[in-house]
Amino acid sequence: MAILVQKFGGTSVADAAKIRRAAERVIKAVKDGYQVVVVASARGHQTDELVADALELNPNPPTREMDQLLSTGEQQTVSLFAMALDTMGYDAISFTGGQIRLLTDSIYTKARIKSIDAERIHKQLDQGKIVIVAGFQGVDELGNITTLGRGGSDTTAVALAATLGAQECEIYTDVDGVYTTDPRIFKKAVKMNVISYDEMLEMASFGAGVMHPRAVQFGKKYDVKIHVRNSMNETEGTIITHEVPQMEGVVVSGATLQKDMAKIGLAGIDNVPGNAAKLFARLARAKVVVNDIIQTEIGPEKANLAFLIGISDLPAAKKAVDDIKDELGCESVFIRDDIAEVSVIGVGMRSHYGVAEKMFGSLAKAQVNIDSITTSEIRISCAVSRDEAEKALEAVCLAFELDKPAEQREKTE
Repeated sequence: MAILVQKFGGTSVADAAKIRRAAERVIKAVKDGYQVVVVASARGHQTDELVADALELNPNPPTREMDQLLSTGEQQTVSLFAMALDTMGYDAISFTGGQIRLLTDSIYTKARIKSIDAERIHKQLDQGKIVIVAGFQGVDELGNITTLGRGGSDTTAVALAATLGAQECEIYTDVDGVYTTDPRIFKKAVKMNVISYDEMLEMASFGAGVMHPRAVQFGKKYDVKIHVRNSMNETEGTIITHEVPQMEGVVVSGATLQKDMAKIGLAGIDNVPGNAAKLFARLARAKVVVNDIIQTEIGPEKANLAFLIGISDLPAAKKAVDDIKDELGCESVFIRDDIAEVSVIGVGMRSHYGVAEKMFGSLAKAQVNIDSITTSEIRISCAVSRDEAEKALEAVCLAFELDKPAEQREKTE
């Protein structure tokens, strides 16, 4: 019998009525002949409330205790979910991450999955039960509770689907699927029927909040078909899968915007091998996630180096830079805390030219100044002033016709 993993986010299980609605969707899958594993997040804004409670008592709480605290949100949800299914006549059992031996490293609040013991889940499924697993959490080798970071329930779900050999992993949220861009900002954004792992990974990494990047990485590595759907209706959502030939017919599939960014620049560092390695090793030890890096040689002996980070990482990054700048021979450090980043993404960029020209031209027409530019094989990103961020996103969306379905854009690009 095929296994289906269904993940329900916090908005989909926010109250008793929504848990019942989610349970009905699970029951439908069971009636369709699936063995179902459910992954659930904490209800509504419960995680935020727990964080606020912790900070009220301790402005700098120990990370181990934060994981111990935050894991309780998902544990409540899975128990309530099992109770709902029981009263609806279906046998269900809930597990914490530790109970299914979801083993992680010991990096509290940002743990990474090492392995999952699927035997306990298979045993319960074979007994005809619906298995409900707390997302976002696991345990390390010593049995300490760990959490996977924001969006970690997506990662739990896709990792479980890979481990169990599931036919599909459905990610239920409060939107109909993955849109060409954020519809809250660009009102004419349209839902995509399909998107490649690489495109979704770039979009998730650069601001699209509908999927967690690590979940997409798991999907790509283990060939898990991911279906992003709305928990409130029966609409077909967006399939995240491997590239198919027709994807190249669309040059740009989507655009993203990250508003809360900062930029740190180191001017005049010694242009010698190993300096960049030293800097980013220090940032890694400080747990700073770096988005983009720009290095320019300004002479035989000196270079400029700059990088973009999330604004929340700025204090840690600034301290790391201050600690190492003299060792790098740095002449000066500059910081911008008013940066946003707009990106266009599409596998079609590999085989089409003119994307950069169109993007830069659209920003120039909108009178948006570009601070810096970075690229990958399927992405172009421009750092802009935060107060021009939404104007910049709208400009590139209109330039690449992201207000039209892909099949219509194929005829014009």
